[in-house]
Amino acid sequence: MAQPLLIFDGKCGFCRVWIDYWKRLTGDRVAYAPSQEVGAQYPQIPPEAFSKSVQLVRPDGSFVSGSRAVFETLGWNLPALVPAADVAYGVIARHRGFFYWVTRLCFGKTVEPARFQATQWLFLKTLAVVYFIAFASLGVQVMGLLGANGIAPARAFLGQVGAGLGAARYYAVPTIFWLNADDLVIQILCWLGAVLAILLLAGRMERLILAVLYVLYLSFSLAGQEFLSFQWDALLLEAGFLAIFFGGTLGTQRNFAWLTRWLVFRLYFLSGYVKLSSGDPNWIGLKALDYHYWTQPLPNVISWYVDKLPGWFQRGSTFGVLAIELGAPFLIFFPRRIRMLGACVLLALQALIFLTGNYTFFNILTAALTLFLFDDQALRWTTPWIKRRPEPARSSRRALIGAAVLTAVLLPMGLARIMEAVTLGLPQPLEAALTYTAPFQIVNSYGLFAVMTTTRPEIIIEGSDDGVEWKAYEFRYKPGDVRRAPRFVAPHQPRLDWQMWFAALRDYRASPWFLALTVRLLEGSPAVLELFEKNPFPGRPPRYIRAQLYQYHFTDQATRQATGAWWRRELVGEYLPEIGLRN
Repeated sequence: MAQPLLIFDGKCGFCRVWIDYWKRLTGDRVAYAPSQEVGAQYPQIPPEAFSKSVQLVRPDGSFVSGSRAVFETLGWNLPALVPAADVAYGVIARHRGFFYWVTRLCFGKTVEPARFQATQWLFLKTLAVVYFIAFASLGVQVMGLLGANGIAPARAFLGQVGAGLGAARYYAVPTIFWLNADDLVIQILCWLGAVLAILLLAGRMERLILAVLYVLYLSFSLAGQEFLSFQWDALLLEAGFLAIFFGGTLGTQRNFAWLTRWLVFRLYFLSGYVKLSSGDPNWIGLKALDYHYWTQPLPNVISWYVDKLPGWFQRGSTFGVLAIELGAPFLIFFPRRIRMLGACVLLALQALIFLTGNYTFFNILTAALTLFLFDDQALRWTTPWIKRRPEPARSSRRALIGAAVLTAVLLPMGLARIMEAVTLGLPQPLEAALTYTAPFQIVNSYGLFAVMTTTRPEIIIEGSDDGVEWKAYEFRYKPGDVRRAPRFVAPHQPRLDWQMWFAALRDYRASPWFLALTVRLLEGSPAVLELFEKNPFPGRPPRYIRAQLYQYHFTDQATRQATGAWWRRELVGEYLPEIGLRN
């Protein structure tokens, strides 16, 4: 006998399912046969032993049974686990009928080795689309935000950082804009990112392009200050960094699939945990969605209609959000079918968020990451579009070591982020690891809407030539004119409109960029004016600027039909006093 032979009970349905699975794992290295056919050829094995456990006959005629046979068949050298495995094997062997139906419930009629070639292919295509959206969206507004005549010039910001940190600036703020932050360079690199995303979508030089895209987006994220400090920017960097290391070998595919699942778990669980841990009575009392649809940063027209649904529906929806974010992530660690059920629930939540709000590329990226809760068997419909590649080979020792090192770094750091949210202290090594890697944003903390806003203050910027007649600057997407319907804008992110939502929640002195915005309007900066729906002073800039604060609220059905207004508003008072370039 040239190879080991695993003998199993051919009448046992449970045995047949798992033997078929092991055949796919071991290939030609191990032979398999039912005891009813070959048992009599091995008199050294008592006949009654075949019905109790599997038997592995070695080429020299010796044999082992039970869990030891399974370990040796699969090539697992884990002697410390053998005693516990013996106990577990005995329980399963005595209740094979029950565990057969458990297997059917969790895995289906057949159990296949988890492969992620299709999953990686679909994720990388979606990631390419997200990168394109991120760079193209930024490209049409980057001059107004970060240009020399923009609201928060990147060159001036980096100059201040460099003056304060000296040589340490290169590590504290690792951006390629240290080399050159001129307007032309910023524009070229932004659109270069969009072009590289298209090449990634086409499947060209994937690993190299992924590395360059990560470096480019990290550079913009750090130079962009408040305007590129959103959680989806951090999520894109973390996902993009992890994607650089995706491999084609079977072992590394599984490794990176689990690292991505770990990211998905942290994203969802922390998003749910912070809502309850904040002590916000609106989340605890299930009233958060009574306010969410009209107080969120950029509602759309569906938000207006969903806001009109009855109170019981809003309470049930709030409970559903908390239940999904806190419960469904744990299904990630369950067997295949249960895990995929959890994935469907998470994807449904992202679809509903996408429909009822403008959250840029966040929902698309989160859905793409959630794809790793599936496997190639579940994504067979992608086969016609996937470029044919050879069957994934066994991982080389070098690839496995690299994957293990990356896992040893990212796994505990992700755990540290959870510990940060749940407790007040971290072990010194984990705290140091987070500190040293923080500038690169490869492991981040997440948690949206920890405290639900219950009012909607809106800033209306006005200009005047004489200090008597004032004209409003209308933004493209944030609420202003009460008769203008809330717009669909996702996956594009109008970053100034988003920041105006945050500015309205605090005093203008807490938002230095807001004062810079008013100065640019007094100067008539064309790049900044491009960020607005219309310029009420097309000839020359106004002499004075002020800002008024209003409280906005969705109208009801009757008011909407009678007046055509989507919003109602009340003047609260002055937000920014009248200023001119001289004062």
